Amino acid sequence: MSRRVVITGAGVVSALGNSVDTFIENIKDGKNGISLIEGIDVDQNKVKLAAEVKDFDPKDFDIDGHKKKDKFVQYAMAAAKQAYESSGFEINDENRFRTGVVIGSGIGGLVTIQDAYAKYLEKGPRKVSSHFIPKAIINMASAHVSIKLGTRGVCTSSVTACATATDSIGSAFRLIKDGYQDAIFAGGCEASICELGVSGFEAMSALTVSQDVNRASIPFDKERSGFVMGEGAGVLLLESLESALARKANIICEIVGYGQTSDAYHITAPDPEGEGAKMSMLLALEEADVEPEKLAYINAHGTSTPMNDAIETKAIKKAFGDHAKNLCVSSTKSMTGHMLGAAGAIEALVCAYAVRDGFVPQTLNYKVADEDCDLDYVAGATKYQEVPYAISNSLGFGGHNSSLLFKKYCE
Repeated sequence: MSRRVVITGAGVVSALGNSVDTFIENIKDGKNGISLIEGIDVDQNKVKLAAEVKDFDPKDFDIDGHKKKDKFVQYAMAAAKQAYESSGFEINDENRFRTGVVIGSGIGGLVTIQDAYAKYLEKGPRKVSSHFIPKAIINMASAHVSIKLGTRGVCTSSVTACATATDSIGSAFRLIKDGYQDAIFAGGCEASICELGVSGFEAMSALTVSQDVNRASIPFDKERSGFVMGEGAGVLLLESLESALARKANIICEIVGYGQTSDAYHITAPDPEGEGAKMSMLLALEEADVEPEKLAYINAHGTSTPMNDAIETKAIKKAFGDHAKNLCVSSTKSMTGHMLGAAGAIEALVCAYAVRDGFVPQTLNYKVADEDCDLDYVAGATKYQEVPYAISNSLGFGGHNSSLLFKKYCE
């Protein structure tokens, strides 16, 4: 069995807004979600900037018992609620076991782990909460969404670092395409902007120490110096085309391909030849039987680190040859920061609306050209044009490379 798979609902929690309409408007307008860190004390850190979620109240999303749920779970539940309500999909006794949840996180409940250990050190083992473990573990994002919505099909979580959400959506795509499920809430979530999280990434020299919000997350720019942490969640409702048509759903776009490879090279550094990233893109195109020349846009992993951006550029040039110069390549991490395990879902959402509405988001604050990054990075402003096909790339620690291919929906 091979079925067409479409996106019929979406939800988002991010530094650029906690609704899809606000988020997409801010992406199109080139708004910067990066600011001085307010949620934690970073006086002893060199890193001062992040893309924090703002104005989030779990009660606005009907999340009860929120003190027993880590923020990464709350964000997932909020995004899933939006996806459910925007889709018009109804979960009932006839479809419960054919409706699933695949939502992952790169790190999970890091704030919960940090706080529980602090209490353990201060007050001893008897003061460790019974909620600690179920509050911290990554699969609880999917579990709580399933419980809240009443789905009883597949319920699982991918964990592939920064490729997590892309792999979650890719897995959901295949489960529906191959006939195992009819609808799946898929995506990623992250809430690791805490003292331990910032200090850990800072110790790796992965984060920029720039204090200029307009020159901090600058993917592909020659002066890039590291990524800016982000947080939030993105959830898409994937559905078989038959199911969507039967209920006359509003179809956002179609997912037609998914590629997944491993660098088998290093735990944090990408393969300098970019072969894994190249193949993940080509495999996504191959699954859809789409010629590379039909691709218009790549939402790049584009982290603003010196190595990633140059190697991803090399991979794109290897995959697309002369057509690489015709592609629009941008990184919306320039606006959202790097949302780690949630990044792929947010960027998939951007691609979905880009192909539907006909726009290509800019790489915000791109100014200084780098000889190793010589493609069209959409500098200056959003482009408005037809986008028949778009790819979203995610390249994670451990050598995980994943690519999703989106197509403008047509009957």
